Amino acid sequence: MTFLWYIPNQVDPGHRGDDAGTGHNSLDRLTELARLTEDHGWAGALLGTGWGRPDTFTVATALAARTTTFQPLAAIRPGYWHPAHFASAASTLDQLTGGRLLINIVSGQDNLAAYGDSEGAQPQRYARTKEFLQLVRRLWTEEDVTFTGEYFGVTGSTVATRPVVREGRPHPTLYFGGASDAAQRVAATDADVQLFWGEPLDGIAERIAKLKTLEQQLDRQHPPLEFGLRITTLVRDTTDQAWADAEAKVAQLAAAQGSRDRLWFKAVGQQRLLDLHDRGEVLDDNLYTAPGKYGGGGAGTTWLVGSPEDVAKSLIKYRDLGLTHFILSDTPYRDETVRIGDQLLPLLTAG
Repeated sequence: MTFLWYIPNQVDPGHRGDDAGTGHNSLDRLTELARLTEDHGWAGALLGTGWGRPDTFTVATALAARTTTFQPLAAIRPGYWHPAHFASAASTLDQLTGGRLLINIVSGQDNLAAYGDSEGAQPQRYARTKEFLQLVRRLWTEEDVTFTGEYFGVTGSTVATRPVVREGRPHPTLYFGGASDAAQRVAATDADVQLFWGEPLDGIAERIAKLKTLEQQLDRQHPPLEFGLRITTLVRDTTDQAWADAEAKVAQLAAAQGSRDRLWFKAVGQQRLLDLHDRGEVLDDNLYTAPGKYGGGGAGTTWLVGSPEDVAKSLIKYRDLGLTHFILSDTPYRDETVRIGDQLLPLLTAG
């Protein structure tokens, strides 16, 4: 199993309850967080993307230069990058770091007009993502590439600096998310790892089965799709303390924001998480759905709550479904990088 953390490259301090001190996104602070992942059992960390954040790829490059084993999982958007430019930048960074780069392809909504991009409806958005993935793979593994698609094209293109190649790794691993039918078809044919948000076990099992069926139906040409989980993990020494702290955090969210209209976010995957609250505040053993009712989004919508043993037991159940990549987080990021790395990861990696 691969365990990654999350580093919040944000302009504004206090992301999801993080410490709101000065210099929160300075190079020294971000480097400290990256080095803590190295020291406390993590393979690396996800760096999110979106217009209005510090540029994710620049942050990933800076942190890779200041660490030795840290693997940045850099989130990038096909409309923000042209595939040839991205293939060159990514393979250069991968070569310079000895093959430490990971990529998370994001096709969700963004302020596209701010950087001169535009998109059609959902099917067109994912059709463009599919072309992006196909062209980047070819540029990483072939020479003299000519490609003419509906959205992108190159003629006689060769990336001068090649990615690091290892057994089972022809290029940086391509992570991908999305729960819509269009997104799942792209994942089944062109991604390396499908990331799920924190759904109950039955929902994840259902989605894995569908993706495996799509792999066969759509004639996937790459090694079998792998699966991962991106989720908040609130871990404390005891079960009672974990739930007391989780309920206190949700009370703070409720006081600050109130109950949210569930239509505020239109992505299929996000809506699936928000709808879980109708099934109950706690699903499976310790999947807490209340945060989504009060403004949680993405990995903050549902939390796994409990002692290290409680959360490890739950993550092992996800592993038994076939998940091998885990991206965890909680705030304050500095403290929880250490706590969860020291208390939870050994229970998952022993033996």
